[in-house]
Amino acid sequence: MLQGHDRGATEQGGFLVLTALVTIALILIVWPFSSALLFAALAAVMFQPLYNRIKLRRPGSPNQAALATLLIITIAVIIPAVIITSVVIEQATQIIFAFQDGTIDPVAWIIQVRGALPLSWQEYLGRSGFSDIAELQVRAQEFLAQSAGVIATYALSIGGTALGFILSFGVGLYVLYFLLRDGRQIGRAVIAGLPVEREIAERLAERFLSIVRATIKGSVVVGIVQGMLGGLTFWIVGLPSAALFGVLMALFSLVPALGSAIVWIPAAIWLLASGAIWEGLVVIGSGVGIIGMADNILRPILVGRDTGIPDWIILVTTLGGIAVMGLSGIVIGPLIAGLFLACWSILQEQRENSVEEDAA
Repeated sequence: MLQGHDRGATEQGGFLVLTALVTIALILIVWPFSSALLFAALAAVMFQPLYNRIKLRRPGSPNQAALATLLIITIAVIIPAVIITSVVIEQATQIIFAFQDGTIDPVAWIIQVRGALPLSWQEYLGRSGFSDIAELQVRAQEFLAQSAGVIATYALSIGGTALGFILSFGVGLYVLYFLLRDGRQIGRAVIAGLPVEREIAERLAERFLSIVRATIKGSVVVGIVQGMLGGLTFWIVGLPSAALFGVLMALFSLVPALGSAIVWIPAAIWLLASGAIWEGLVVIGSGVGIIGMADNILRPILVGRDTGIPDWIILVTTLGGIAVMGLSGIVIGPLIAGLFLACWSILQEQRENSVEEDAA
């Protein structure tokens, strides 16, 4: 027969195994809605101050405060995002059709830009193998065929999962309501239930909140501002698909150093080469003086030193997160990096304290 101590250890071990199995089963069950739950949690973290401000005016009505916050989020964030997404999809489709029917000829653009370059540059490009027009035509057609195939695949995927998207969207809003209303209590319960020391759990939770807020403000907000400024600039100079290229500038703003310049520099070069001198100068002036400065001005104001993560780590983890998890990786990548650094920092502190205690 098992002794009392051994029996207690066996029962405790069995309970831990059962807890782990139930946790894994729960994760598998809710996994189809993982993206919706993630964005609901991020929105709750970002809009919790707004909820608290509304709640102060109606202290006895947390449900009304949560509903009012959801209404503001819907009007200020969700509806504009849906409108912009529909416009971008329409413009992207028009560009693909224009490529296919020959209305847009990238080879002619390349020839036009190359003809505007100095002779020494043209000779260098010729020696580099970029003077073969037939080869450029074949490469352009292959690229367009592959792009059309990818876009068609995504379009079929979106159309086939429209009901699932609506369901996930509804689940996200429903969960967001309760996270806004009961977020503090849920957070305290999670911290209390973590199998680590209370002080370490609180530090990790504080680190989690600061990284989420800093990443969203530093990446998403600055990207949106740069994309809006870029799209407005392209619309002023008369470039087609201004909304589409504005979204591209917002996405490329995640890349340090170059950022949105990856989009507006080629646009400026094409305008200058095609004879649109003032339009090209406007794009360059806006890119350097307005779009580029927006990052330098807004990021320190919005982020400050909240993350404490080196820029190169943010770049690698952001791109890696996007590659693994899609758009969710914009936040998840830096978040994992921040928690990784925080855990190792706490471990180093504990080791140093242990050494000091041993020396004493």
